[in-house]
Amino acid sequence: MATAARANPARARAAAFSTAAAAAAEGDDHVHYKHTDACHHLRWTAKESYEYMYARPWSRVVDFYAELVRTGAGAAGLANLFGKDESEYILDTNGEDYTTPSENQTTIKPSKDRGGRWERVTFKIVLSYHGSSFDGWQKQPGLNTVQGLVEKHLGQFVDEKKAKQLQARSLPIEGCAVVAGRTDKGVTALQQVCSFYTWRKDVKSIYIKDSINKAAPDKLRPLHVSEVSREFHPNFAAKWRRYLYIFPLDEEAKPISGEEQSSKILEGSEYNIKPQSFDVAKVDRIIRQLEGKSLSYKMFARDTQASRSVGPPTECFMFHSRAAVVKLHSANENCEEGIRALCIELVANRFLRKMVRVLVATTIREAAAGAEEDALLNLMEATCRRATAPPAPPEGLCLVDVGYEDFNRQRCFIVD
Repeated sequence: MATAARANPARARAAAFSTAAAAAAEGDDHVHYKHTDACHHLRWTAKESYEYMYARPWSRVVDFYAELVRTGAGAAGLANLFGKDESEYILDTNGEDYTTPSENQTTIKPSKDRGGRWERVTFKIVLSYHGSSFDGWQKQPGLNTVQGLVEKHLGQFVDEKKAKQLQARSLPIEGCAVVAGRTDKGVTALQQVCSFYTWRKDVKSIYIKDSINKAAPDKLRPLHVSEVSREFHPNFAAKWRRYLYIFPLDEEAKPISGEEQSSKILEGSEYNIKPQSFDVAKVDRIIRQLEGKSLSYKMFARDTQASRSVGPPTECFMFHSRAAVVKLHSANENCEEGIRALCIELVANRFLRKMVRVLVATTIREAAAGAEEDALLNLMEATCRRATAPPAPPEGLCLVDVGYEDFNRQRCFIVD
């Protein structure tokens, strides 16, 4: 049984979720949120949504992300998926170094006549890592995390004073990496940004890059390391973050039009049969309703207290939210092969815990049920997080990049 669970973790998670839902149902008569709109009888329950999401060929997406990390393609690798070439990323012949417009925002400022903390040297590190190979970003005891590996390999660049302090406390000599945004287990990042500082003057960018590059070959790759201003903070200085979610569609399924979807919904409503397909165009129309709005997404957050999610801290401004179908290929496939996949691109000034995955799962659920295009906006007024769907699998999510310049829609993958 243990071997089978390891072989198919998606089924194991689905079984665990079903058991937990059944146990909760015995002690709570209101496990399922009671929707009151016209399509409430066609909407998947939490269990049905979870099972539908995890019954996808996720290995194809995992392999696709692994290849992007291995080659160090960064966001340019995703641009190729949409037939685009992001010219703002200038790669050398080896595909290792590049510069971005945001570098102009973080250039070194003179610290003349300044001492103390202003004498320390800060480095900006752009990382690419494969989510399925790690237990997330956040360092945790006994787990293989990205932060844990990075800080371990930054330890050799720690200044003497800090090294003695760590030794006195019987702690390992490790650096401290501050990140633009933590990612969960299974979530890939193509251009994650973190920073590290030291008082040592002999540390060069290339030394840091070479050290991290040895941490986990083909799974963790430093794309660029540069010395920046002491004032630079990868999280607080960021103006936007871009995520892409790749949802593999049924390999044998044919594209479904809006009229076909409406017909299936009408037929299902007559016999109380819930749909098992959705119109991708409907997903795009629903998700677009979030663009250009500053809204509270507390109903779409997870692992945070809803009572604390009040006011500005939970408000996110969505610069861009689109969906499209692409053909997902692997390195071993020719142009005629591959699988169809739904891609959802989201760009916002901030994201809450598991917010993207809940948005993706809820949007697909609403599209399948034939909900109105303002379904997500209506759900934001809900009083319980059970109104939204369980998070979509982390294997499909990718943190594409973090921006420190003003948002430019022309850099997006999915545009009209």
